[in-house]
Amino acid sequence: MLKPMADIRPAYDTKRSGADEMKAVKPDDVWTRIARRLRAEVGEDVYTSWFGRLELDGIADGVAHLSVPTKFLKSWIQSHYLDRMIAILTSEAPGIRAVSIGVRTSSRNAVGRMARPFEPASDQAANFSERPVRFDAGAPPASSAAAGGAAGKLPPAREPSDPEALSGSPLDRRMNFETFLLGRSNQLAYAAAQRIAAAGPDEPLIYNPLYIHATVGLGKTHLLQAVAHAATAAKRRVIYLTAEKFMYGFVFALKAQTALAFKERLRAIDLLVIDDVQFLQGKSIQQEFCHTLNALIDARKQIVIAADRPPADLEALEERVRSRLAGGLCVEMGMLDEALRIKILETRIAVARGINPDFHVPAPVISYVASVIQTNGRDLDGAVNRLMAHASLTQAPLCVETAEVAIRDLVRTREPKRVKIEDIQKLVATHYNVSRADILSSRRTANVVRPRQIAMYLSKVLTLRSLPEIGRRFGGRDHTTVLHAVRKIEGLTGSDRVLSEEVELLKRMLLD
Repeated sequence: MLKPMADIRPAYDTKRSGADEMKAVKPDDVWTRIARRLRAEVGEDVYTSWFGRLELDGIADGVAHLSVPTKFLKSWIQSHYLDRMIAILTSEAPGIRAVSIGVRTSSRNAVGRMARPFEPASDQAANFSERPVRFDAGAPPASSAAAGGAAGKLPPAREPSDPEALSGSPLDRRMNFETFLLGRSNQLAYAAAQRIAAAGPDEPLIYNPLYIHATVGLGKTHLLQAVAHAATAAKRRVIYLTAEKFMYGFVFALKAQTALAFKERLRAIDLLVIDDVQFLQGKSIQQEFCHTLNALIDARKQIVIAADRPPADLEALEERVRSRLAGGLCVEMGMLDEALRIKILETRIAVARGINPDFHVPAPVISYVASVIQTNGRDLDGAVNRLMAHASLTQAPLCVETAEVAIRDLVRTREPKRVKIEDIQKLVATHYNVSRADILSSRRTANVVRPRQIAMYLSKVLTLRSLPEIGRRFGGRDHTTVLHAVRKIEGLTGSDRVLSEEVELLKRMLLD
């Protein structure tokens, strides 16, 4: 996947034909601009979730050939983002007259795009499952009806029934309560999860739903799978789903006209476990998710959910979904304390010794690694892998000095402070002697517009919020207004030294 680069637009000659125009445009330049626009319009989270694996295979005869690795991604993009992609394509590359979204073959996914970067697509070279979608640059795309158009309208089913459409996500047999390592940061979540897993059919549901939130690599997926394993062993009907799997099942059920069976199967279980609910997208899917939660709770069935932030911070979800999630027990799994980090390292080293019996890590090295890697368990896994590779390849005993070299890429500065948009608005308002209400208002006077633009810019660079989310937090403004403000301040800070110093000062004050 190409990373967004500088927005370098070729000078189009309006006298040339579309075919001649596209010959003058390099596909990688086209995709650079399209990727940049998509990331700016939909936000970092949505872009990573849905467009991170979208690739431009080539441009031939005015057709942009795109591909994704799965049918689900293809369906989702066509159903929810096709109109926006068409608008961006026509804006960034007027010579393109059609777009095709295909599914890459498994061998193509394994080899990757490095083997043949941006080859012109052809019928023989590309493996597309449907014909290109034709559209006119000045008219609504004809593909809207065929590909689903707006959210909730889905393309007609082409494939036969999918036996996995309503099945749960696979469980890792290693992720159980016995292998879960306890520390001060996860004791409460562990106790609540065990209580739910051990509950009998006639016991009252005290914690429903149980909502566990933590940043990446702190063990929430392990805990959810442990609950699913234990409940399955107790002969309870359990479905464990990621948010992506839930969306895929619902989308497929609508396409195959089996939505009723999908709903009935979900509501006939004893325990529903859903991971990474922050990725739940689409109005119709969120509505069905909320209906499912209500039906299960009313039927006295247990729900366990995990996400990377509290329900109130899931701004992409509808208010009633957030309210329902917040109505149970919300537990945060905090950062790993040093004792727990040492315990994790010792466990991982013992496993590694089963592969390499000569692998030995002295206690001072373990203490050093635990003291400098404070982020998450995945980084600790990476540290053990690097230590084992270093020891086996150099045939030298490990010491603190060699460990420092081996894991230096994993050593990070302290976790950056999470900045809230409200804090940005308050600080900017105070700094420029205006009120926060002024910044949120529709006033267009110079003494208000500039602070408002600076606050929008800081919200974009210091938070993970998307442009539409930021616009809503600034008095319900459109995402294009936010994008204009971001670009305006970016341009001014490059030429106005005083403004640049003011913006950097505000950043430091917010991050300290």
